Amino acid sequence: MTATYNLTAYAIYLPIVLTLTVIVSELLFRNAKVFMMDIFHQKSDIALATNSLFKIGFYLLNIGFALLIIEFSQLITGESLVVGLSKKIGGFSIYLGLMLLFNLLLFMKGRKKSNEKNLLII
Repeated sequence: MTATYNLTAYAIYLPIVLTLTVIVSELLFRNAKVFMMDIFHQKSDIALATNSLFKIGFYLLNIGFALLIIEFSQLITGESLVVGLSKKIGGFSIYLGLMLLFNLLLFMKGRKKSNEKNLLII
């Protein structure tokens, strides 16, 4: 009977990717309030509501993706455990970074459109 490290990998992987997701989300959406206030011309109720919806979407996409890629191949040595975890967490970190940049791009586009509309009104 061969011992596998798969359960250990799951026990390590899940807390790390969930913590990364929470940290990135909190930082992004705490700072996104400034963009939202600008986009919605200082109307705090709609700016904060939109920011909260973006945050929920961010959580759903990232946690969903983390769970989607959770499967590890048969890990039978400590080395394969470390390599498998490195690949999964590294890949998820790259994905999380891309999602962060994508959200920033959305905020910048929203700000640009808001400023264009503001110029047309003046």
